[in-house]
Amino acid sequence: MKTEIDAVVAALPPQPLSQHLFRTKYALPGEATHADLQWRVAHALARDDAQAERFFGTQEGGAVLGGRINSAAGSGRQTTMINCFVQPIADTMSGHVDGTPGIMVALAEASETMRRGGGVGYDFSPLRPRKARVKGTDSEASGPVSYMEVYDRSCATVESAGSRRGAQMAVLRIDHPDIEEFIDSKKTPDFATFGLNPLEVEQLTRLIRTRGDFAWAIRTSFAKLSNFNISVGMLDAFMQACEDDATFDLVHVAEPTFEARRKLCDDGVERFVYRTVRARDLWTKIVRNAYETGDPGIIFLDTVNRKNNLWYCEMLRACNPCGEQFLPPYGCCDLGHQNLTRLVRNPFTADARFDFEALKRNVAGIVEILDRVIDVTEWPLTQQKAEAEAKRRIGVGFLGLANAMAMLGLRYGSSESAAFAAEVAQTMAHAAYRKSIELAKEFGAFPLFDAEKYLQEGTFASTLPDDIRADIRSFGIRNSHLLSIAPVGTGSLAFADNASSGIEPPFDLKAYRSVRTGNGEEREVWEADDYAVRVLHAVRGDDATDPALVTAQNLTVEEHLAIVQAVAPYMDSAISKTINVPREYSFEAFQDVYVHAWKAGLKGITCYRPNEMVGQVLTSAADKAAEEHMAAEEAGLDLRKNDPDRRVTIKNVPDLTQQMRWPSRPDVPAEGRTYAVRHPRGNFAVVVNHWRNGGDHPLEVYIAGNEAPRGLGAIAKSLSVDMRTDDAAFVNMKLDSLLKTEGDDDFEMRHPSLGTTVRMPSLTAGFALLVQHRLRELGALQEQQASPMVDALFSKREPKTGPEGNRGWHVDINNPATGDDFLLHMKELVLPDGTIRAYSVWLSGRYPKVLDGLMKVLSIDLRVSDPNWAAMKLRKLTTFGEVRGDFLAKVPGEARQKNYPSTVAYMAEVLLARLAELDRMSRGRIVVPAIANSAGHGSSSSLLAGGGQQCPECHTMSLHKVAGCMQCSHCHYVGSCG
Repeated sequence: MKTEIDAVVAALPPQPLSQHLFRTKYALPGEATHADLQWRVAHALARDDAQAERFFGTQEGGAVLGGRINSAAGSGRQTTMINCFVQPIADTMSGHVDGTPGIMVALAEASETMRRGGGVGYDFSPLRPRKARVKGTDSEASGPVSYMEVYDRSCATVESAGSRRGAQMAVLRIDHPDIEEFIDSKKTPDFATFGLNPLEVEQLTRLIRTRGDFAWAIRTSFAKLSNFNISVGMLDAFMQACEDDATFDLVHVAEPTFEARRKLCDDGVERFVYRTVRARDLWTKIVRNAYETGDPGIIFLDTVNRKNNLWYCEMLRACNPCGEQFLPPYGCCDLGHQNLTRLVRNPFTADARFDFEALKRNVAGIVEILDRVIDVTEWPLTQQKAEAEAKRRIGVGFLGLANAMAMLGLRYGSSESAAFAAEVAQTMAHAAYRKSIELAKEFGAFPLFDAEKYLQEGTFASTLPDDIRADIRSFGIRNSHLLSIAPVGTGSLAFADNASSGIEPPFDLKAYRSVRTGNGEEREVWEADDYAVRVLHAVRGDDATDPALVTAQNLTVEEHLAIVQAVAPYMDSAISKTINVPREYSFEAFQDVYVHAWKAGLKGITCYRPNEMVGQVLTSAADKAAEEHMAAEEAGLDLRKNDPDRRVTIKNVPDLTQQMRWPSRPDVPAEGRTYAVRHPRGNFAVVVNHWRNGGDHPLEVYIAGNEAPRGLGAIAKSLSVDMRTDDAAFVNMKLDSLLKTEGDDDFEMRHPSLGTTVRMPSLTAGFALLVQHRLRELGALQEQQASPMVDALFSKREPKTGPEGNRGWHVDINNPATGDDFLLHMKELVLPDGTIRAYSVWLSGRYPKVLDGLMKVLSIDLRVSDPNWAAMKLRKLTTFGEVRGDFLAKVPGEARQKNYPSTVAYMAEVLLARLAELDRMSRGRIVVPAIANSAGHGSSSSLLAGGGQQCPECHTMSLHKVAGCMQCSHCHYVGSCG
């Protein structure tokens, strides 16, 4: 029974993007609402009015049928209601081999299928490899990839029904001799090898990142198979060879043009061994390509066939383009999905619950609908019709899982959410099989049904409850397979108001979608809010937030996998799921995801790591804003070629932040988390403290232990100030910079989120990962509407020069106590008002590589428009001490020497002196605070006075004439009087 809250949610109007997609992709003329379309579909499929009423009720209850069904049923067009097919190919150019069409015949069949609106998957493994003998023409074969290119071009020219382009999936077995050419077939180029300079490469990759149409054009220009998804058909024998670090044979039945030994394979077929490779080398190449380009995916073929209900009459070697259906030759995807958000009662309240009884009813209704589709649809090929009628394969799935979890207060990936996902999947599976048994009682079992073989140990059907298996033996079953989780992207938008797609978490809580219009290739960008967010605001108010609302971008790999593993045991076909990994995710950890998937018994896996060369349809609101700002910023960067000093010029700068305050550590009680770090050069601890004031606020981070690496404490000291700004974006910028730091001190450490061992490129990066993990736990890195610190930067990233170069400043640093001997570099630029500012510092020579991280964060500080910020940070470092690291050095600008507590402290004073010099060169436009004097005067917790001449003691522009004497308002130096 619906409550008042349910009524409020039900009354939410659809978003403009949802309405647009519904009208342009699915509705026929005269159809203004979902109900109009649903009645049309129901009457087109039903045998009689009573069945039409049931079909309409199922759709009204949240069933979202496959896109082809919604657009084709009752339309009068000669288009299929089936989304996707698998097309067989034989190793011959024309004709057939044992009933399987040759290459060109298969191409014609696939083209007809795509013309009618279906996507196509292929197994190209039967095609002979390069260097195979072609007896008819006395020549060498060109290999399967060359024919995939022909299919690729054909797909590009065949417009599917409606506005849908053809979709294709190519599969090649891991033991095929051309497997390496195949996995490189979608690899995009490294532009640095094109003879471009770094600036040109950066400009090109920036265009690729910010212009989706340009990114796609680049991929289609360079990648051989731009109109294919590609997957490697993995075998257990290969995976085991990788585990054992053994060799692996690449084989084929076709005779090669060179002498080759024969091998009797596990399937009893004798094949020629073309090459023998080290399994791990081939594995690394596959995963490296997936890491860098997103392709290929991986299918575990032995796992797929081991669990197949129809093991006795088919071998599964390929899948549909999205990977949720493994299909035999001429097999099809007949899909429907339940919108789970429609079954949540009292969402975002303490009384929230999920209606499992409604789920059972609607799943049964979807089974009846999909079974009927097989009888009434148009079939592109007679072979597809025969295959479907022999097995009556369908795929019932769901959408909105992540949104439903959030509405119930469950965070995606948690143990509670995994248990819920498992219960949903199990309920759906049992309801689907029970309904199929009922249909078998009325209309008969599928023609190839054999009860004993179908229920044999190991098949999916053998895992069903006793009562369902008993009924299958007694009455048969109407459909050989019933369950599949597909990506329901456009369907989720058009029919579910942007509910989360399939099993996936939402990409972002506010996203933009690029939509192809009806005018050729033109695109429009539309904004869409996540459905769960809309429900939350309807229930609790527009300002409401909820920790259960997460996105694909802030979930760990383990959280993604937890949900897939929970659902997989209840799917007789497969799950289309992408594991999102962050860009900084290590390659070693990335490899482990695939190994974990194989050992967990998953049928396949696709991982996505964002990079410049992978275009995307969805763009997060944060990314879009950042791209627009960066593009505007880059337009304002220039190199003053007419200036003999050649300094970069910034044309647009935010207003100086005169009201900013940077207090020292407040005197408050702290709570902390300690992380032990074991490193070959010494063990130490990272301590991250916070304090409670209405919530948890990050307070400081410091390094503890006698073996702590030199310089890391200085980074911690500087980062502590950033943490107290309460500006998540600014802290994130610092941490991201540190995470990318490479050094000679790379090491393995336990990932605090993943619980696995990962290799970090440096001690600095490892430190940053621990801090980032803790701050995320505290909720201190959540996206904010405003970022005063980031907005105060006069350049978000380090401005670049052209080949003409840029003036810089350099100073030698030598500490005999520690052996440090290096050159400190500083780059400088000109602001619109003519002032000269430092904007980047780095080191070269002999020094602890941890200091590279310190230079990175200081470079960001230097780009804050108000120079007091960087000066304050440097002042804090002038007191940074190091055990047995103190030394005597010349005071900048003076003849005298003094003792400095560390190399870092001396660098800080040298940099402060240079900032003061830049102020003089800029005719006093900048107020630059500097170090405290030896007496310890001066406060680092307040803005410095400035506005006068330079003080000879503390180097700030704070020397004023007071009562006839020159006095410093900062360090209280008193000069000559009179």
